[in-house]
Amino acid sequence: MSRRGSFSANVGADPRRRRTGDYAPEANNCEPAGSLGIPGIAEDALSPELRDGVARLAAERDRLRDELARARARIASLERLADKDALTPVANRRAFVRQLARMIAFTHRYGVPASVVYFDINNMKQINDAHGHPAGDAALRHIAAVLRDNIRSSDVVGRLGGDEFGVVLAQTDEVQAQAKAAALANAIAETPLRWEGLTLSLSAAYGIHAFSATDDPQHAIEAADRAMYRQKRASLEA
Repeated sequence: MSRRGSFSANVGADPRRRRTGDYAPEANNCEPAGSLGIPGIAEDALSPELRDGVARLAAERDRLRDELARARARIASLERLADKDALTPVANRRAFVRQLARMIAFTHRYGVPASVVYFDINNMKQINDAHGHPAGDAALRHIAAVLRDNIRSSDVVGRLGGDEFGVVLAQTDEVQAQAKAAALANAIAETPLRWEGLTLSLSAAYGIHAFSATDDPQHAIEAADRAMYRQKRASLEA
C-alpha cells in the first residue's frame, strides 16, 4: 500500500519535474529564417528593412549560383570543341597527344602495356584530283568514323593532320597491337565510301609502336610513323 501511494504521489507531482533534461523544442528561441535562409535568426526578429535586404541578398546569391553553373557548362562545352578535329568526328592532334601522354604515364606507373598505331590513308591525292576536295573531305570523315566505331571506349583515335590518323590502344602489347591495327585497316578496306552515287574504295598503311620506359608522346608517334613507312615501302616492293 505504501509503495502504491508513493507511486501515485509521484504521478501527481508537478509535471515540469518530469520534463527536466528532456529535449524541448519550444525552448529554442532561434529558428532558421524560412525563405531567408539565415540559420539561428528568426524571420520575425528582423525589421522589415532588414528582411527586404536579406531577401535581396539571397536572390542575388541564387542568381550568381545559376550564372556560375552556366559558365562552367559553357567552359566544358568550349573545351570539348577545342579538342575536336575541325573536319572529322575524332580528337584533334593536340587532344590526341595529351591523351597519349596520359596513357604513357599510366603505362610507366602501373607497368601495363599500351601501344600507338599510325595510319596513313592511301591514294588521297588521287581521290582529290579525280573527284574534288569535297570527296576527299568525305573520305577523311568516313575513315575517322570507321576507326572510332571499331575501338574500345578506353582507346583514343585522333587526326594527326592531313590524311594521317593515330589510335592509342590501352593495355595492348606489340603483338596485340599488330593484330588490332590489321583489323582496323581491314575495316577501312571493307567499308567503301558512298559519295554522290559513287563507291570509292579506301585503304590505309599503318605502323605500330609499343611504349617503352623512355618514351614521350612525340617519340612514340615518330616511331609508329617510321613503322608505317616501312610497311608501305614493303607493300610497294612486293
